[in-house]
Amino acid sequence: MRGLRSTILLIVVLGGLGAYIYFVTWKKPESTDIDTKQEKLFAALQADKIDNLKVKSSSGDMTTLNRAGGGWQVLTPVSARADEGVVTSITSNLASTNVTRVVDDKATDLKSYGLDNPRIDIAFKAPGDKDYRHLLIGEKSPAGDLFVKRSDDAKVLLIPASEEAPFNRSTFDLRDKALLRFDREKVDGFDVTAGGKQLQFAKAGGDWTIMKPLQARADFSTVESLLSKLEGLQMKSVVTAEPTAADLKKYGLDKPDASVNVNVGSARATLAVGGKSEDGGLYVRDASKPAVMTVEPTILDDLKKSADDFRRKDIFEFRAFDAMHVEFTRNGQTATFDRIKAQGDKPDTWRRQGAKADIELDKMDGVLSKLANIRATSFVDAKAKNGLDAPALTVFVKFTAGSGTKEERVSFGKSGSDTFASLQGTPGAGKIESADFDDVVKALDEISK
Repeated sequence: MRGLRSTILLIVVLGGLGAYIYFVTWKKPESTDIDTKQEKLFAALQADKIDNLKVKSSSGDMTTLNRAGGGWQVLTPVSARADEGVVTSITSNLASTNVTRVVDDKATDLKSYGLDNPRIDIAFKAPGDKDYRHLLIGEKSPAGDLFVKRSDDAKVLLIPASEEAPFNRSTFDLRDKALLRFDREKVDGFDVTAGGKQLQFAKAGGDWTIMKPLQARADFSTVESLLSKLEGLQMKSVVTAEPTAADLKKYGLDKPDASVNVNVGSARATLAVGGKSEDGGLYVRDASKPAVMTVEPTILDDLKKSADDFRRKDIFEFRAFDAMHVEFTRNGQTATFDRIKAQGDKPDTWRRQGAKADIELDKMDGVLSKLANIRATSFVDAKAKNGLDAPALTVFVKFTAGSGTKEERVSFGKSGSDTFASLQGTPGAGKIESADFDDVVKALDEISK
C-alpha cells in the first residue's frame, strides 16, 4: 500500500508540473506564424544605428551610455570611455536575437514571469525614436530560456538563455578597462623605474636602444613585448574614484614601487604601481586620472627586469646572405674575403685577397652562418676577466642594410674555459658558448687552407 501511495503522489506531482509548463511556459498563441518563421525581438532594428543605451543589470547597476564621434562613452554613474566590444555585443544582440516562443499574448500577471520587476532592463534609442524602447528580462523558464517583454507590447516572449550574458552587464563591464592609452606606432621612447633602478629606451629607424643605465642595442621583440603588455594592461577593479592623500599612502601610491612613462612625441602616458591589493593584485594609478585601480600582479615582474634582460643577445646583426666583406684577424694576421657577385643565374662566390681560387658560396656561408648565430647567454662588465685585452679572434663585417651598408667589429676573448664577445662601441661583453666559438674557428681553418 505504501508503494502505491508513493506512486500516486509522484503522478500527481508530475501532472502538476506538466500543467505548469503547458499553461505558463509553453502556452502558444493562436497564431502559429512564429513556428514557421522566427520573429526578431526588434524587427528592422539596425545595431549600428543605436546611439543611446541605458543598461540595468541584475546586480542593480544602472549605466547610461551614448555614441558620439564614432565611439561609445559611459555617461553615468561615471564618465569614462566605454568598452566598444561589450557595448557592441548588446546592440548586436538587440538587433539579431530571435524570439523562441510567444508565451502569453496579453499577459496580465507579469509577476509569474519575473517581469513585474525585471532583473535586467535594456533601454535604447535609434534615430526616429522619441522615447526609449525597452527590453525587459525576467526569470528563467523551467526549460532554462528567458522570459522577456518589450515595453510597447503586452506579449511575454521566450528567448534563448545564452542571450543573458551579453545583456547582463554592470557598469564595470561596460567601461573601457585599458589603463594606458597611447598610439603604439608612434611611441618613440619609454622609461621604467622599479626597485630603485631606472631603464630608459629610445626608438629610431625601427630599432630600439637602451639608453640607461647603459647604452646598448636592445632586443626588438623583448622591448615590444613589454610595450604590448603595457598597452593591453586591464584594470581588475576600481578601488576609489577620488582618493585622498591618506588613500594614496595606504595603497602605496604616494611612493610607488614602480612607474612607467611612455612617450609619443611631446605626449606622455604615465602609470604608477603601488602595493599589493587584498585580492592579490596591485594598486595602480594613471597619472592623468585621479582613480585608484587594481591590476594583475604579473606586470611588476616585467617592470623589474634588468637591462641585460632587454639587451640584444645576437652578437652580430649581419646574416650570411647580406655579408659583402669580411676580415678575420688572428695571431696578428688578417685574412680578408670579398663577395664576388655572379652573372646570370650562377651563384655568388667569395675570394680571399691574395688567393687565386674562389671559395664556394656554401663553404663561406657555413662560416658566416655560425658567426651570425652566436648569442650571448649573459653579460659581464668591461672590468671582468674576459681575455679581450688580447683577442683570440676579431671579425670585421660589411653588409647591406636596406638601401645602404653597415659595419660591425666584434672581438672574441678566452678566459680559461669561458669565451666572451664584445661588439665595438657597446659596453661590457657577452658570455657565449665556447663550443660555438670553436666551431667558427674550425670552419674558418677549413676555408683558409
